[in-house]
Amino acid sequence: MEKTKNVLGQRLDPCCFSPRTGFYRDGFCNTSPQDFGSHVICAEVTAEFLDYTKAQGNDLSTPVPAFHFPGLKPGDRWCLCALRWKEALEAGVAPPVVLASTHENALEVVSLDLLQEYASDSAESST
Repeated sequence: MEKTKNVLGQRLDPCCFSPRTGFYRDGFCNTSPQDFGSHVICAEVTAEFLDYTKAQGNDLSTPVPAFHFPGLKPGDRWCLCALRWKEALEAGVAPPVVLASTHENALEVVSLDLLQEYASDSAESST
């Protein structure tokens, strides 16, 4: 498998192993044609975002033991669908983004300038 790149053009860093995130649950925001949601934006979820996405029908805060999903709490990192992050942005509740862990395919939906504006670490946004 070729090395995937982040939005900064560098090797994609892991997003989170606990809870294990990503379309493939490998800790990375990797994607493929089977990933119809394009789970490529590594975000640090906030209470506002969790409330918003639950209201949209995607409850990420409630544990689902059958799927080994502990439920997310504010501060957890998670690979979000690019379109859901953009919707949250338009609703004023977009969570911070981890640029080094956000797959380059996110740029098909959101500009690098916007992602940098929401970077969780200002050092990352200037890289």
